Parts: sequence; C-alpha cells; structure tokens
Amino acid sequence: MDAKTCLRKLQYVGVLAFATVDGEGNPQVRNISAIHYEADAMYFFTARGKDFCRELLEDGRVQVLGYTRYKEMIRLSGKARPVPQEKQSFWIDTIFHEQPYLANVYPGDTRDIGIVFEIRDADIEYFNLGVHPIFRENYSIGNGREAAKGYEITDKCIGCGICAEHCPQSCITEGEPFSIQQEHCLHCGSCYERCPAEAVVKRGEL
Repeated sequence: MDAKTCLRKLQYVGVLAFATVDGEGNPQVRNISAIHYEADAMYFFTARGKDFCRELLEDGRVQVLGYTRYKEMIRLSGKARPVPQEKQSFWIDTIFHEQPYLANVYPGDTRDIGIVFEIRDADIEYFNLGVHPIFRENYSIGNGREAAKGYEITDKCIGCGICAEHCPQSCITEGEPFSIQQEHCLHCGSCYERCPAEAVVKRGEL
C-alpha cells in the first residue's frame, strides 16, 4: 500500500465526503463526485456561490473520507487551493469530460460559475477493518506530514502484561518494555486506561 494506491482506491469509491469548518466553527460535510485524480494530487469542482467554496477560500483545510466495499477507510487531510486562473478552463473541461452527469447539472456555459481546487499537500490514513488483525498505515503526498497517532509504551513499563491481555487486536508484544505493533493498533486506548504503571502514553506527547 502507498499514497498512489490510496488515491486510486478513492477514485474507485466515486462519491467522497468532504469536511470543512464554517466561519462560526461548525463542522460541514458534503458528498462530492466531481473529482479528477493524478498520481500525486486531487482536483475537484464546485460552484463559486456555494458555502463550500467560501469555506475553502477562507481557510483551505479540508478532510476527505472514502470507504470501500472491502471495509477500507481512507482519510485524506490537506489544504485545498484554487488552481491558477489560466488553468481553470482546462481542469473544468477535464472533470466534465470524466463526469458526464455534470452536463445535466451545469448545462452549456453555466459551468463557468464553477471553480476547481487542487489538493497537493496532504496526509493519508489507510485503515482496513476487513482483515484480522486490522491494518493501518499513514502516507503523505507533496509536503504533507504524517501526524503521530495512537499510543506507545515507555520505559516505565513493569512487564505485567495487563495491556496485552486487554488489547482487542492482540497487537502488543512482550519485551522490555512491551511494544505496540502500530500497523495493527485500533487506537482504542484500552492499554492506556488499564496500565497500572502509567507507562502507556499518546504518541507525540513524549
């Protein structure tokens, strides 16, 4: 699995959930299918008069979520920016060619009300619930940075094994200290809550 494959899987999903935050701090979610994919970027179309467009222009942060029939969750978090004005017509035509239904929504030259955004710098989280143990990994495109998530076990570990006994995915292995197999971790926090030595910490907080 890699970032390119994750983008291809999102393309197969078709309709994706795009999450933004409005000017009052309220979460907003839209389903978007007017999307074009490159190996290292995503382009999408919306109308300039929509709240969605205003939120992107004001802030740009967006999170995109797709869920496949194989129980794979792919979450892309990044910054959306309008493509340069001189490239707008090219990308609008490209997206309309790939998504013929759009001609019914914006017939003729009414497509000119649209604007195309691109996401080139993003973090991608892949999470497969359809296998046991579950599998997850993080990737990035462009200048995206992978954020540390989940938990890890520090040298305060006393080797009691309580964390391993209560791990839903049995992904904690014995050692000095015990260790979490990050690619199989649910991030549920069971080990964190049950450790009598407070040896389990959230990743990135050390």
